Amino acid sequence: MEISDELLCLFSATVREEGDRYVVEVPKREIERGSLESGDTYRVALIDGDGDDGAAAATNSTSQRTGGEGEPQPPVEKGEVRYVEVEDIGKQGDGIARVERGYVIIVPGADVGERVKIEVSEVKSNFAVGEIIEE
Repeated sequence: MEISDELLCLFSATVREEGDRYVVEVPKREIERGSLESGDTYRVALIDGDGDDGAAAATNSTSQRTGGEGEPQPPVEKGEVRYVEVEDIGKQGDGIARVERGYVIIVPGADVGERVKIEVSEVKSNFAVGEIIEE
């Protein structure tokens, strides 16, 4: 199964009936982590939750790490080296890059549009910090 690089989040949910429509709830943590914005429109793909093959393929394709209770873990690890493109500038003036599932990496000293090689120096549940090692 191919999973798009544009994947913002991955979670399990139940489809439930509400009158004349069906509802899939997005966990609050996805909004709090900054992956999604309340009120925005997103494309949704549903994968059969009964089959292990689909779940395994999705996990393998996105290199998703999971922790306790199946919670998705950050898609980066401390010490990891990767290239990122800075998409925005944060309130403190630091560069902001987004990687898998919309996960944010703060890159001090980087400007919008720069593609830089970084080493991840700090990892939190909803963001990481990367130090530029090559511009």
